[in-house]
Amino acid sequence: MTNYLPWCFRACLECVQGPSFTEAAYYRRMKNEPAVALDVNKTGSDVIILKEGERICGTGSALCTAPLVQNKSYWQVDIQQTGTWCIGVATSECALNQVPPGTAFWGINEKGEVVSNGQVVTKIDKPIEEGDSIGLTYDHIELRFYLNGSALGDGISGIRGKIFPAIFVDDSAILDVKFTEFTQPAPNDFSEILLEQTIL
Repeated sequence: MTNYLPWCFRACLECVQGPSFTEAAYYRRMKNEPAVALDVNKTGSDVIILKEGERICGTGSALCTAPLVQNKSYWQVDIQQTGTWCIGVATSECALNQVPPGTAFWGINEKGEVVSNGQVVTKIDKPIEEGDSIGLTYDHIELRFYLNGSALGDGISGIRGKIFPAIFVDDSAILDVKFTEFTQPAPNDFSEILLEQTIL
């Protein structure tokens, strides 16, 4: 009975304020899992999501688990293996099996073409290669791109609707998405994607 009381007290305290004395395994897993990731339920039928929602390969598109609701969002994509790819934002109406994505998608592809709703609007001069990191910022006015920390020309404006970070891959491309712990720092005033309930 005397051994039971300290355990009972600790269990009640941890229930109220979290495991401050000892961290249970389930709590460590929950705390370490990224709050934002690629959504396995919002992918094309031939898309493969690995590394707890941070790596994409196969063929097709995937949306992120969280829409972009904050004022200034930043995320990063690392090119692990070249192929055909597009990264940017899309609405939930985007055709996730279409190769490459068409309407309801805005982003940049492996050729450096900036695509808005299925149309190429401009092209950047710098080549994008295996091992490069592409940063993306969105402030509800403009989607902008950064190559290894340097801004890439003009962004895309006029994006409408509830949008999500989106990635398309094909032809053996493998991309890693970073929603936290960036290797390239976010531009001033931009931060990692927040969940809607975090902002409220």
